[in-house]
Amino acid sequence: MKIAAIDIGSNSVRLMMWADGKTLYKTLNTTRLGEGLAASGRMTAPAMERTAQAVAQFCQRARLEGAQKIYAFATAAVRSSSNREQFLAAVKNLSGIDVDVITGEEEARIGVLGALGYADGGIIDVGGASTEITVQGSGKCLYSHSADVGTVRLFDSCGRDRAALSAHIKGAIASYGHVPHGFEMYAIGGTATTMASVALGLERYDPALIDGCKVTLRDAERMAADFLSMPVEEIKKVKGMEPRRADVIGGGCLLMCEIMKMLGLSRVTVSERDNLEGYVLSRLSRG
Repeated sequence: MKIAAIDIGSNSVRLMMWADGKTLYKTLNTTRLGEGLAASGRMTAPAMERTAQAVAQFCQRARLEGAQKIYAFATAAVRSSSNREQFLAAVKNLSGIDVDVITGEEEARIGVLGALGYADGGIIDVGGASTEITVQGSGKCLYSHSADVGTVRLFDSCGRDRAALSAHIKGAIASYGHVPHGFEMYAIGGTATTMASVALGLERYDPALIDGCKVTLRDAERMAADFLSMPVEEIKKVKGMEPRRADVIGGGCLLMCEIMKMLGLSRVTVSERDNLEGYVLSRLSRG
């Protein structure tokens, strides 16, 4: 059975096509749904319109490619917005599908399921409006917390001001409290995969090379320093960079860096498998 899964995130809408227990491919459209949310608590009309259109285009593509089921879920931007019903209605009107608005806890659960299955370890998922840390061991969830901090929220609140970003990040990640140590930690999401692509100096994004790539604390510190000092137009030209992420990547690298320091990590392993796979597996397990 061929399944399409659509992740409606705060920075990008992503489509995954899946069949016979395997990911066929993933693609994305950066629509910046969460822009302005940090200040107003609402999604803007233009952001909702371009995101609903992106979802509709992915649904049409999935149907043309023979998807027998289409799942769509939304994360922090939608769940925290005061006008979420307006957005959900727009998606329903254009695409004919209902969107599952998941909690931060569900987002963390499907992230670790997609990346690790039931193996021991943990994930760091830096998103556009929230960041999840989850740790599991011996088949049980040992720790999980979703903090209201992400690349788009940081950019909206602090721009590319390193001092302001650092203060904001340190305040936000204090909510994680004590996270179990001693586990292999994996990084998922667009910030992590972009950091891996830059670390590898890829001319063209290659999921096979990204998956399993080690990003060190030194890499994260260097990227944060570079991407918060370089002009955005120059960042777009860096090998491995996703140009549509160039304005927010500096804050994302700094957030990853501070989390790694908090957890005492010298490196993280980047996983291409993430909450898209996890969401499909979760749905299939529910029948």
